[in-house]
Amino acid sequence: MRIAACARRAAGALILAWVANAAQAAADGTAAERGEYVFRAAGCAACHTDADNGGAFLAGGRRFATPFGVFHSPNITPHREHGIGAWSEAEFVAAVREGVGPGGKHYYPVFPYPSYRLMRPADAADLYAYLMTVEAQATPNREHELALPFRFRFVNRVWKWLFLDRGEFSPEPQRSEQWNRGAYLVRALGHCGECHTPRNLLGVLDGERHLAGTAEGPDGEAIPNITPHRADGIGKWSVSDLRWYLETGGLPDGDFAGSLMAEVIDEGLSQLTDEDREAIAVYLKDLPPLPGPRKQGG
Repeated sequence: MRIAACARRAAGALILAWVANAAQAAADGTAAERGEYVFRAAGCAACHTDADNGGAFLAGGRRFATPFGVFHSPNITPHREHGIGAWSEAEFVAAVREGVGPGGKHYYPVFPYPSYRLMRPADAADLYAYLMTVEAQATPNREHELALPFRFRFVNRVWKWLFLDRGEFSPEPQRSEQWNRGAYLVRALGHCGECHTPRNLLGVLDGERHLAGTAEGPDGEAIPNITPHRADGIGKWSVSDLRWYLETGGLPDGDFAGSLMAEVIDEGLSQLTDEDREAIAVYLKDLPPLPGPRKQGG
């Protein structure tokens, strides 16, 4: 009888352990699924895949020319040596939201942590869970090509101390749930302002010109005004025009998005829900209409 009781207890313990492991596996899978959605909303693939040169998915190497020099995006696959496979979840969340990598390495703000700081920590953790599921790529990271003094990373610590705001996204209670969802997608996950808002000579976004476009963005390309200004922005677009554009890249005049934005749509925005694309459109249409873009010093 004693042996039978012990056997039953052992069997029960095994069943409980199996159930616990299965539940944990299910939770991990759910986190990874949520993380893939965050990944799409954040447009990670467009910057971290050098598609023009046949680069592997998320293996980095994409070149970005800026006034401070040339930056190369890093490998964010789970390769333990060349990617982020050796990072903990906490280290990843700190990198995304604070611009600080393992070992206290301060990142350049070309990595959009000034916007990702608004990301909810749970979303950043889910993003980590998803990235751990993609195929690891043994692609070494390329060194940035920067002028003095920007090649020394201590300048990033100083830049953050002077200019980086802290804190995650806070909904505006007087606004609708849809508007706040759109604001979160545009300002935090989508980090649209990092390209569509002009910067000063120190690389700081001009908050008074939020999303008003730039005369010269990365690689020298002009970035359009996406405020509802009727002459310079998207003021003549309807919410349905915007929703269609975010899904297909099709403009109201029959043309299509090109360059990096085409990749952002193909790899990211087109795979969001209709509700989220509409929320983005509602938020953008409610912004102050601003003229622009203005040339540097204009």
